[in-house]
Amino acid sequence: MFPSAEQFTAAAQGLLQNFLGSLGVPPDSEFARSLKSVGVDSAKFAALQTRYFRLHAALWQSALAHETGRDTAPIAPPDRNDRRFSSAEWQRIPSFDYLRQSYLINSRFLSDWIEALEAEPRAKQRLRFIARQFSDAMSPANFAATNPEALKLALETGGESLAQGIRLLLEDVHRGRISTTDESMFEVGKNLAVTEGAVIFENELIQLIQYKPVTPTVFKRPLVMFPPCINKYYILDLQPENSLVRYAVEQGHPVFMVSWRNITQELGHLTWDDYLEKGVLKALEVASAICAAEKLNVLGFCVGGTMLGAALAVMAAKGDNRVKSATFLASMLDFSDAGDIGLFIDEASVAVRDAAIGKGGIMPGRDLALVFSALRANDLVWSYVINNYLKGKSPGAFDLLYWNADSTNLPGPMYCWYVRNTYLENRLCEPGKTEVLGVPVDLGKITVPAYVLATREDHIVPWRTAYRTTRLLGGEMRFVLGASGHVAGIINPASKNKRSHWTGAKLAADPEEWLADGEEKLGSWWTDWSTWIGRFGGERVKAHARLGSTKFKLIEPAPGRYVKHRIV
Repeated sequence: MFPSAEQFTAAAQGLLQNFLGSLGVPPDSEFARSLKSVGVDSAKFAALQTRYFRLHAALWQSALAHETGRDTAPIAPPDRNDRRFSSAEWQRIPSFDYLRQSYLINSRFLSDWIEALEAEPRAKQRLRFIARQFSDAMSPANFAATNPEALKLALETGGESLAQGIRLLLEDVHRGRISTTDESMFEVGKNLAVTEGAVIFENELIQLIQYKPVTPTVFKRPLVMFPPCINKYYILDLQPENSLVRYAVEQGHPVFMVSWRNITQELGHLTWDDYLEKGVLKALEVASAICAAEKLNVLGFCVGGTMLGAALAVMAAKGDNRVKSATFLASMLDFSDAGDIGLFIDEASVAVRDAAIGKGGIMPGRDLALVFSALRANDLVWSYVINNYLKGKSPGAFDLLYWNADSTNLPGPMYCWYVRNTYLENRLCEPGKTEVLGVPVDLGKITVPAYVLATREDHIVPWRTAYRTTRLLGGEMRFVLGASGHVAGIINPASKNKRSHWTGAKLAADPEEWLADGEEKLGSWWTDWSTWIGRFGGERVKAHARLGSTKFKLIEPAPGRYVKHRIV
């Protein structure tokens, strides 16, 4: 007998609590407590229950018809973008066809049940996330005994594919993470981060790289890039054909790049203020001095953009007008809707972390990488479990995924301040609600022209949240929406003319209104940005091959030592 709505809800809550425990979420956290307050509409549940039984009955009838040789339309076809069941074996073999469709019916029932629950929006959003994680994990494609592709390959190879899968599994257990790319094919400084340049300044937190010009003349004003400190800088300088650094240099910009330190125990005392003072502001000071430029342009990606926004607010409060323009790539300054990442963050969890590392210690980059992977578990976890362990196939070579696996530690005090003041309390966007370097932060006092780019399928920085930056800053604004996700949408070389972007609409309070009036253009946003930032580069002057200056001498060739320090 199928359980009642109340029985099903109680059982599901118990299952969800156990699942949360496996994710390390404490039972007394606000996250866990919010799941206990949900109610259920008995009439809606009864309708879902009836539909559930009807679909399974229809699936059974379809399976019987299939056994007699009759073709039938699928009862529960997969979503168009669901690649887990694309192999012909899932449709051709009746038992696996039944298994696949039964799983999809059950998975959709779970999703529909959550939508029918009476819960406050944040609790429902959490339930959606947990249900997706649970459903993705229980896919029959994830298990050798229920994956027809894996079984077929095992028969064809005499079991060698399974043996190789076990070998790959043991290697990854030793490595401490799932392999997503052939790491032997890449080396930083050899075929990644190879744009020519030199480290011309370093302190305990950063190395500052200056790149060699490749054009006869360059803009007078330098461009200083601030990548996310939770990953290595070379996401912006992968290989020559997809390097934003290389592209900017080719357009005639004198480019400087901040390479953040991979934090070790002795640097575990560093704070958010240290990142701004010793990182952002120091890099601006050095670049200005080397280029003898009164003004410069800046670019921040992800949390690099968040730090840049905070630093610009400090500069505005102090009357420092060195910055001519600012580019924010997939960055948040308003964290009121931080997507699925924000679902894990509440007072209890932040307090636990603060007690552990808030006064000193390390936030391991590997832990952060696991969280980001969980946001897209089918793409970044389960697809590799299937390919590597069930099929015994080594992953291919992909530079973005090599970078993604190259995690960076953060100092505990810096991390705790960041999480509390942004994700938890969202204080950075409220004038005067928080201080940085002793200065009350007011983003509205930032009046430099700003280029704000978001990506439409971003699972880390939702594009509608990135759009809110246009309502916070006080200067001229251009908003552009790129296709694809958080990384692939940014690293979209102009030369390949792939994907598209949206531009042109007048800024509105509602991002959906902006999108409805916007114009979609084929190709990369890079060309649009190049035209925009070219307005702020200043006059063209003769390029000098000599890097650094009398005061800031060459320390070592790019990419430098800091970026090569890996977590093992």
